[in-house]
Amino acid sequence: MSSRRTDASASLWGEAREVIPGGVNSPVRAFGAVGGTPVFFDRGEGSKLYDVDGNAYIDFVGSWGPLVLGHCARPVTDAVTAALAKGTSFGASTAAEVRLARLIVDAVPSIERVRLVNSGTEATMSAIRVARGFTGRSKIIKVTGCYHGHADHLLVEAGSGATTFGVPTSSGVPADFAGQTLLVPFNDTAAVADVLARHGDDVACMILEPIAGNMGLVPPNPGYLSELRALTEKHGALLVFDEVMTGFRVSYGGAQELYGVTPDMTCLGKIVGGGLPVGAYGGRKDIMACVAPEGPVYQAGTLSGNPLATAAGIAMLEEMAKDGVYERLEQTAASIADGLSQATEAAGESVHIARVGSMVCMFFAAGPVSNYADATKSDTARYGRYFHALLDRGVYMPPSQYEVFFISLAHGPSDVAEAIQAMGEALAASGT
Repeated sequence: MSSRRTDASASLWGEAREVIPGGVNSPVRAFGAVGGTPVFFDRGEGSKLYDVDGNAYIDFVGSWGPLVLGHCARPVTDAVTAALAKGTSFGASTAAEVRLARLIVDAVPSIERVRLVNSGTEATMSAIRVARGFTGRSKIIKVTGCYHGHADHLLVEAGSGATTFGVPTSSGVPADFAGQTLLVPFNDTAAVADVLARHGDDVACMILEPIAGNMGLVPPNPGYLSELRALTEKHGALLVFDEVMTGFRVSYGGAQELYGVTPDMTCLGKIVGGGLPVGAYGGRKDIMACVAPEGPVYQAGTLSGNPLATAAGIAMLEEMAKDGVYERLEQTAASIADGLSQATEAAGESVHIARVGSMVCMFFAAGPVSNYADATKSDTARYGRYFHALLDRGVYMPPSQYEVFFISLAHGPSDVAEAIQAMGEALAASGT
């Protein structure tokens, strides 16, 4: 076990709590799900992160997904540096935003037109507004355990029963906002059929992560997505895929290309900004024609399509389009998942390991895990101990059982070998 210095992180944590709510600018960073003092990072390079105390870690968070090329990837940093020399933001149109939009339209099957925004939350809330404007309907269907950002109507959880109206999970969200959201479990088409049978005339859209990544990693059952496609079409509701996490990650065309199911609209983020703040939503031409100034649905943003984010996004997508990229990611991720499986078997652990492409998750629960209810049976305290045992051994995993860890092209054979050894040791050290 390595000896980590933590004084600088501890000092910053104390100062942060004096000036930032909860000491963090996004809740998961507070380590509330795993305990202990959060790590404050100073820099990243390739597959590694370095904290303010000088400790090095093999990073499997990757800024929650976008850093497929690793930290400080030269194509991205060179593109951003060149753009920065020309200016940070103009609040006006540029050639780069047209180029990035073209790359997205050419790659994602469902997108004929796309609007660039600044975050995944902005993308999902805008897509839902457009769906309501296009259909003239007010309600939406959301999958329990899928996270689509912190817009009011999306911060809901299940009530009593699988298909009840939502209730707010955050103070400050009016109950009547959440009441427009109907909830169903992941991988349950019967629940969707029931909701549509009862409320179909007022359902504007169903939104979901086609591969759930915010309840841990939960793949769709065979036929699930295609059945949703048929059900929503039958009732005149739009099908919206939140591919903020999976877009350009599981394949160049996203989960919809991987599974061969085309939604009406798609939300993107993370990778299309190359690690800079960005989001995008798009879909069929007739639907996107509703967006102002072409149509009546208003959405705007001064920094949307800004030069730095578009430069990073173009560089990222051009790299991802090269031959062999997804094969390399698949090989590395399979090595990590297989090594983790062998380590858990050797330790006699009851775990469930899920993987789709370069997205991996380990549940401290017996499988299968097919929805949020299954995921919540996990031993979160055990995951917390495992997380800290890995941290002590120089491996940085997500500080929550219900998050995914991401493999990058920067993870080489030595990273894989070191991480697998650390995983085995951490299992043994954290078992009691």
